[in-house]
Order: sequence, then structure tokens, then C-alpha cells
Amino acid sequence: MLARIERWPEEDQEELAHIALEIEARRHGVYHATGDEVRAIDEALAAVDRGEVASDKEVEAVFAKYRRA
Repeated sequence: MLARIERWPEEDQEELAHIALEIEARRHGVYHATGDEVRAIDEALAAVDRGEVASDKEVEAVFAKYRRA
């Protein structure tokens, strides 16, 4: 199976690697974020630092919308 994986498209190989990381974390209690995940976290934290956050009223409106669905 591992030999066949080498012929998979890169996107599928990356997905498999992410799944393997999740399994490893479950087995050992440590999760190591991927580079993409770290960049997304950094971008989100920078947005918060710039004050780009929803108000309590906006957050409640979204929750209320989906509670009714």
C-alpha cells in the first residue's frame, strides 16, 4: 500500500499525512500542527490584534440563525 501512495496526487498524499498526524496525536497525546495550520493560526491572531473580531451581538445573531434551522 505504501508503494502505491507514492503514485497518488500530491493533494491526496497531504490529506493522508494529515490523517496520520491525527492518529499519532491520539496515540501519544501530542498534536503537531502543519505549516498551513500554523499560518492560519498566525493570520487569525493577527486579525484579532487588529481588532477584526465580531461583536457579542454579531456572534449571537449567527448562533440564533442556526439554532432555528
